[in-house]
Amino acid sequence: MIRTQIQLPDDLYRRAKRVAKQREISLAEMTRRGLELFLARVAAAATPASGWETPTVNGGGIRVPLDRLREIAAADDRF
Repeated sequence: MIRTQIQLPDDLYRRAKRVAKQREISLAEMTRRGLELFLARVAAAATPASGWETPTVNGGGIRVPLDRLREIAAADDRF
């Protein structure tokens, strides 16, 4: 087993310690279980690399000439 250190915000640490105490397990054991659960869910939700496609965006068909973009952006900032 590898020993490591992590940094937690104070509130998260206090909440985790309280839950670990209620369940009568160590904070380390609760952290291991939490990581196992997280990794299992991430692996289950992962898309195989072969099925990945570049995302596309439907811009609604509005086309703006590049030379007008600055003018349009400046007008938008006024509101």
